Amino acid sequence: MCQCSSKYLINIEDCLTWLPQQKSSSFQLIVADPPYFQVQLKEKWDNAWVNEAAYVKWMMSWLREAKRVLHSTGLLYLFGQLGKRENVFLQVMAQATKLFQFHDLIIWDRAVGYNERRDSFTPQYEMILVLRKSEKPYFNKSAVREPYDEATKQIYLKDKRYKDLRKRKFHLEQGKFATNLWRIPSLKGASKEKVGHPTQKPLALIERIILSSSRKGEWVCDPFLGSGTTAVAALKHGRAFAGCERDANYIKLIRKRLQKS
Repeated sequence: MCQCSSKYLINIEDCLTWLPQQKSSSFQLIVADPPYFQVQLKEKWDNAWVNEAAYVKWMMSWLREAKRVLHSTGLLYLFGQLGKRENVFLQVMAQATKLFQFHDLIIWDRAVGYNERRDSFTPQYEMILVLRKSEKPYFNKSAVREPYDEATKQIYLKDKRYKDLRKRKFHLEQGKFATNLWRIPSLKGASKEKVGHPTQKPLALIERIILSSSRKGEWVCDPFLGSGTTAVAALKHGRAFAGCERDANYIKLIRKRLQKS
């Protein structure tokens, strides 16, 4: 039950049965956007655990397999969020950083908030925990520089503190290094990107992960394919891709996206 080519492999399968079938150290990058646990209250896939402890146990089960299949120089990006009901991600982070080495914690500023909460600030961000297996993972910060606007360039070029203007101009043309606070708008309303998945991530968000943490030709993995954005981003930028999704309806959706991309 898979769609295969020389570039990608997509299986209709649960991650706990698919990941054990993969070879150890076979993926340079893993992008994982699992169910958050009782956030999408209308979706069965986000309400399949009797309590928080059962959910955390499940998370650690597939994370152990993910660590095995991750290359020694690879990175794993794990999506999650905090809040009144979603604070279970704190428990996941505590255990995951014992299983892996901690690499980074990215705050994704969605630019648009969730529903208002009268007794707290409106939540507007999600978190991306970045994990590694070794002290020296592959990471290319220059691949995702952010361009300076022309006005800012001119201001910096006039700054007398910079003696080597040629070197300074080169840096300005390259753009500034990205921080671990990413302001990328979430997909709302009539966004042309939306394909019918309730937790679809923006392509620009996944592209930044792909470009900074893998090289062309390397294998990228997504054990929770969902809308297929990771597959689209990986193939767009010349990476090989493998992943699984247990919902056949989403597999159909992903195939349509790949055919159009």
